[in-house]
Amino acid sequence: MVRDHFTALQAALDRLDPAADRSIGRWGRHLATVLSAGGRLLCCGNGGSAAEAQHLTGELVGRFKHDRRALSAIPLHADTSTLTAISNDYGDDEMFARQVTAHGREGDVLIALSTSGTSRNVIAAVKAAHEIGVTAWALTGPAPNPLAAMCDDAVAVEAPSAATVQEVHLAVVHALCAEIDDALGVGSGGRV
Repeated sequence: MVRDHFTALQAALDRLDPAADRSIGRWGRHLATVLSAGGRLLCCGNGGSAAEAQHLTGELVGRFKHDRRALSAIPLHADTSTLTAISNDYGDDEMFARQVTAHGREGDVLIALSTSGTSRNVIAAVKAAHEIGVTAWALTGPAPNPLAAMCDDAVAVEAPSAATVQEVHLAVVHALCAEIDDALGVGSGGRV
């Protein structure tokens, strides 16, 4: 059973489109520019995808491998009072979109995570991002899916299991953090 799980994970990593490497590199360089200029990263997802979104923002506000200045990154699911107020007053589909319009500024970036690529509240967040000039990228499960199609760029993981998709998303999160730090010159002898 354990070996089957690891085999499925390795197969999903092996199937990752080589274009994903280029996307992650581009995302890292772009985010380094945005974040070092005072912009912010917004992240959203549900369930395990919310955990991956918070993992990413934690690495950026804190540190990944090397010390550097804190970078502005907000996990949109983490403010429970705001989340429940929005859900109560506007409906669950608006829980992230309303926060995107509150916190996002033109030039910022939204990373939207969904293993299915069909989460209505995540799709609504991307629509809100586009309306205010925020770049939207997606980490999803198998493509095609609506979320990947509507984002400016997407990394879609071909795996039948949501757990495997999320594990690959975590690897992408760590690779993205490494790309950001590299673009900022972190770990090359100085603190940025």
